[in-house]
Amino acid sequence: MAKTVKFTETILRDGQQSQIATRMPLSDMLPVLPALDAAGYEALEVWGGATFDSCLRFLNEDPWERLRTIRKHVKHTKLQMLLRGQNLLGYRNYPDDVVEEFVKKSVENGIDVIRIFDALNDVRNLTTSIRAAREAGGQVQAAICYTTSDVHTVEYFVDLAAQIEQLGADALCIKDMAGVLTPAVAFDLVSQIKARVDLPLELHTHSTAGIGQMTLLKAVEAGADIIDTCAAPLAEGTSQPCTESLAIALSELGYDTCLDLDQVELVSQHLAPVRDRFLADGILNPKVLAVEPKALLYKVPGGMLSNMINQLKEMGIENRYSEVLTEVPRVRADLGYPPLVTPLSQMVGTQAMMNVISGERYKIVPQEINDYVHGLYGRPPAPIDPEVQQDIIGDDEPVSCRPADLLEPALPRLREEIACYARSEEDVLSYALFPEQARDFLGRREDPFYDVPVQEVNVSIAV
Repeated sequence: MAKTVKFTETILRDGQQSQIATRMPLSDMLPVLPALDAAGYEALEVWGGATFDSCLRFLNEDPWERLRTIRKHVKHTKLQMLLRGQNLLGYRNYPDDVVEEFVKKSVENGIDVIRIFDALNDVRNLTTSIRAAREAGGQVQAAICYTTSDVHTVEYFVDLAAQIEQLGADALCIKDMAGVLTPAVAFDLVSQIKARVDLPLELHTHSTAGIGQMTLLKAVEAGADIIDTCAAPLAEGTSQPCTESLAIALSELGYDTCLDLDQVELVSQHLAPVRDRFLADGILNPKVLAVEPKALLYKVPGGMLSNMINQLKEMGIENRYSEVLTEVPRVRADLGYPPLVTPLSQMVGTQAMMNVISGERYKIVPQEINDYVHGLYGRPPAPIDPEVQQDIIGDDEPVSCRPADLLEPALPRLREEIACYARSEEDVLSYALFPEQARDFLGRREDPFYDVPVQEVNVSIAV
């Protein structure tokens, strides 16, 4: 009897986030929803990550309405989202009452599976969102952020998986956001987790370094139950390995993928011209399709590489790219080897650029790095270099408690602040996560003159 391996399709979330900066509007998605629903996927990743922010900031869409619309058209397949634990979909910790209400409303509006991770693998930052998801009736898939360092051994991740199982997760995910999990380590890691933890295991990787398909194959051979892939138009490069290619290869190796490739082909036929449109518009940069083996050396996600290139180009110093790239692992080591995943990837990358540009390490320190060293993002995987800590926060004592314990409940205040524009609790939550962007979006929706600039008119009266 053939072993079954299930697929989660990422093209509507991480696939498009990795390649076109989450700029795909709902109108491009609607025509493919019936085929996606009929293709036999374990789940469709359609929400969370950067989609919420992009809807408000760039697409003038209500992210909640997007979710409800997708749910209306997808009747048979589970809908999945990505949640950054106590950071939700933003870049800082939110109070527990905001986390609880956001998770509850996500499930009410159509989400079945919530993939929950913490950028530091600090399990304290997972507790509230996991409990809220279970209480709301959602399926909790807790994710381990995979990275490499002196402390991030296979044993470290296996122990972490066991801790997460105790929190009440329904499933586990190995989240390799930088595409640096090699095939050999994937086989070892999956084998050991499956031997220790009695939960379904999913593997998420990227093709940035050119090894994604091999990594998924070895993970499947080791017993991974589900793999993340992306339909052909936005696959490979900084995205996930290609759905169709993996399905064909695994089928020939004797695996039952449960996929109807005729339906997947309908998805790709529709989205190929969409990809071409983004390519012509310059939103899809061909560089994100290239293989970048340096990711294996510097452990830098593909999206982080392209962001650094763009920032240095804007400053007219792109010739210093190699210096910044070399500085990134040094900063990461100084800061206790945080995994390079949002928001830590942006923070470490910015600090590396500051160190190179200023000519003196840690002469300029962003507030986010200051907060991190103060312990406000959670517990680093390894101790922060004492000299660097002294340079950044002096004699201040970092907090040792769960960072969210320092935050007061916020929903009553937020409801009052946005009462003039909010029609629903979902509107309040949009404002809680992204105050400026949500106020502008809701203001334009409720007031046709919201963003019309005030004009001064001078009237002179002839005497």
